[in-house]
Amino acid sequence: MKFNAVYYEPESLTYALGKELKEQFSGLPWIPVDSHNSIKEMQEKPNSEFGHMKRNLIVGIRKTHKYVENHKVSDYLVPYTSSGCTAMCLYCYLVCNYNKCSYLRLFVNREQMLDRLIKQSKKSERLLTFEIGSNSDLVLENTITGNLMYTIPRFAEEGTGKLTFPTKFDMVQPLLKLPHKGKTIFRMSVNPQKLVSRVELGTSSLTKRIKAVNEMCEAGYPCGLLIAPVILTDGWKELYTELLEELEAGLTEKVKKQMFLEIILMTYSYIHRAINSEAFPNSPDLYSKDKMTGRGRGKYCYRAEVREEAESFLRSEIKRILGDVQILYIS
Repeated sequence: MKFNAVYYEPESLTYALGKELKEQFSGLPWIPVDSHNSIKEMQEKPNSEFGHMKRNLIVGIRKTHKYVENHKVSDYLVPYTSSGCTAMCLYCYLVCNYNKCSYLRLFVNREQMLDRLIKQSKKSERLLTFEIGSNSDLVLENTITGNLMYTIPRFAEEGTGKLTFPTKFDMVQPLLKLPHKGKTIFRMSVNPQKLVSRVELGTSSLTKRIKAVNEMCEAGYPCGLLIAPVILTDGWKELYTELLEELEAGLTEKVKKQMFLEIILMTYSYIHRAINSEAFPNSPDLYSKDKMTGRGRGKYCYRAEVREEAESFLRSEIKRILGDVQILYIS
């Protein structure tokens, strides 16, 4: 992965991972900053620089460790080893959180974070599932830090319950032989290839994602698929039928027998529209005045009747093409 520069908190170099990163990217300019969370030089750049900003790597120490209750695949969303991403999905919810500063930030205090997570997992009377990938794509991050190779075996040995994370990337080879003991749930995000090419910029192709989830399932990981976000663009019914047919043809029987589905309809915002129009002027406008309505401050979601039609269609097509696969939720 190529970066132009590294912005770093000086204290991060006192950690083992910080030292490794300094050596790994020794050929790049290293620019000290007071806080990974507030880099004035970046904040003042115009939206048109969004793509170029993603070519910078930020290295710091995670100071926020608040677990947020969740009631979908996991019980808690856990702040973990990274936030942001190098990919440029035009709908990315991290843009809502970080605006144009949704570049990849790596946090070097992984031992502290995993110690806390293992301790928390043992406190509960019931088995909990912890989502560690809600702020970033950990398969992508792992190609730089090796953090999943550190996390998965150690949690398997010392933790109670399960970890989970989603991804849009296929670089799973280093994970296949890890001793995971079934305690890590792997979730692959999928969309029709035509949308991947136009909207999920810098991510793996649908074909490669299908191959990766097949490999992870074969390696004994519990696996699920996210059809997310569902984008109700022109011809969306044909696109999602094609997606389901590709999944039926490409997934192994082992995956199909044990997988679950999560379905999330797209939420968009005025921030996305502003950045996309300036940084990617030739990209499709994902906002639809006819299909969308306001949702909170500056956000848009599909209207209730549009959502109902989409949910009914997807449930019907999933049943027809994939059979009785478990749908955990549609949101």
